[in-house]
Amino acid sequence: MGHWWYRNIVEPGKLPLLLALLSFVTSFLVTRVITRLIRAGRGPFKNITPGGVHVHHVVPGVILVIIGGFGAVGSGRHGFGAALSAVLFGLGAGLVLDEFALILHLDDVYWSEQGRKSVEIVVVTAALVALVLGGFLPFGVNELTADERQNRGLVVMNTATNFFLTLIALWKGKARTAIFGLVVPFVALIGAVRLARPGSPYAKRFYVNRPRARAKAGLRAFHHDRRWAHPRRRFENFIGGTPDPERAALEKPEGPR
Repeated sequence: MGHWWYRNIVEPGKLPLLLALLSFVTSFLVTRVITRLIRAGRGPFKNITPGGVHVHHVVPGVILVIIGGFGAVGSGRHGFGAALSAVLFGLGAGLVLDEFALILHLDDVYWSEQGRKSVEIVVVTAALVALVLGGFLPFGVNELTADERQNRGLVVMNTATNFFLTLIALWKGKARTAIFGLVVPFVALIGAVRLARPGSPYAKRFYVNRPRARAKAGLRAFHHDRRWAHPRRRFENFIGGTPDPERAALEKPEGPR
């Protein structure tokens, strides 16, 4: 175990990345526990409101990200400085992304349906960092052998192809597939060859005069969302807490009159 740890984590300089990932996940989970306790009125925790201004935890998060980021740039990949900077950066990133929805909407939507975006972006970020930590590199460069990487033309062609597949998946309205396709090219290929989601730029451009393709894409999206929407909501509620029913009712779109 010690040999594996040294060869796969310490020697390649991945220890700061591992520490950043662990502190990132820990920061997010601890923050969610504290905010849920504050919401329920339990425990000693209270909102920070100096002078009547509610200071969101994204503020100290940004400060920690700045300190940890600049510290990481100046300390390299080895040593105590790199490890400490990674921990600070991970802690700050967890605080910032926990309020990603607030930054996106410029509104306090933490306990609303829109606030679910924070949980989703944290899960996606943690998964991507874990893939990189496991040896996956952007655009599938990790799939090339050491001899193949010596050929710059092959590396450029491989990177360009995977980047192109990722753009197509994003064009077809499959953001999650495109994001994971950055490090796992096969995922981007699946997103690129399958039907686009209704309302995506690709569907608006190529399905306008193809009613059968448009109907098939809509039916496939309907079945996919019906199959995965409920498990995803339960998972997000388990991690981030259930949104306020009052705010959810206000955000629910009105039906046809």
